Amino acid sequence: MSNTINDTNFNFPGQKSIYKGKVREVYNINDDKLVMIATDRLSAFDVIMPKQIPFKGQILNQIAAKMMQETQDIVPNWILATPDPNVAVGYLCEPFKVEMVIRGYLAGHAAREYKLGKRTLCGVTLPEGLQENDKLPKPIITPSTKAENGEHDEDISREAILANGIVSKEDYEVLENYTQALFKRGTEIAAKRGLILVDTKYEFGKTKEGKIVLIDEIHTPDSSRYFYADGYQERQDKGEAQKQLSKEFVRQWLIQNGFQGLEGQIIPEMDDAKITEISNRYIELYEQITGDVFVKSDTTNIMQRIENNVVAYLVK
Repeated sequence: MSNTINDTNFNFPGQKSIYKGKVREVYNINDDKLVMIATDRLSAFDVIMPKQIPFKGQILNQIAAKMMQETQDIVPNWILATPDPNVAVGYLCEPFKVEMVIRGYLAGHAAREYKLGKRTLCGVTLPEGLQENDKLPKPIITPSTKAENGEHDEDISREAILANGIVSKEDYEVLENYTQALFKRGTEIAAKRGLILVDTKYEFGKTKEGKIVLIDEIHTPDSSRYFYADGYQERQDKGEAQKQLSKEFVRQWLIQNGFQGLEGQIIPEMDDAKITEISNRYIELYEQITGDVFVKSDTTNIMQRIENNVVAYLVK
């Protein structure tokens, strides 16, 4: 197995603080820039799995960087540079406390809620008679609160966000417009690669100058779900499961092994074969969605490599 990144404790020039999320670790540099390191941790049902996935952080970081580059003409983003395969550096932003989830199909969490008989999701009414993975009449935005300290994200409606003052009406309308524009572009990019962008989430923040920008990641297998376009309709007509590229295959494996992140449940053991399979699935998605061959970075001394590359960028 390749060396992986589980936890980082760097001390970069000008470092003020570290924030450790489920997958990414973010270093504040002089209250001006952020150094975001994509670890190889795997999170599902808002729980971090005990074992890391080789090259996962590199894959997420490089897909996100490429997709930000391909959407910066329609929505501004936070990135300044990617000095290392696992690292992005960008503007320090104040994140909005909501995640903008957008869905073009009834899949994943939405499908699970629909099966329970719910016809309203985040204040959006869903039509009767839908089957799992059916295309929705039009994409819907179903926001969630941004959980902290390992808590679960919670569905929330537009009305509740505005009523509770989580985001101002003026800003929220910008977030909605940006979300729709990004999903449209993401759908077009995916279609060129023979994929369907099923659903995804975007996160936004404000720069010190008050500009709203896209932050975190975009169109990665951790934040998005993809189906293969070829054979999609045939599989739907037959009631078969869709061939997909996303983290959903990890969730389904966990569900089959009795784990959904609920209290008292034990995380099933992932052996080396399962870890390799997951890593290969991430590489497959990288190559499908970017159209590039994935080049594995040198992981011989991965922490030293990251430190050298980031310091060289910061002191430049």
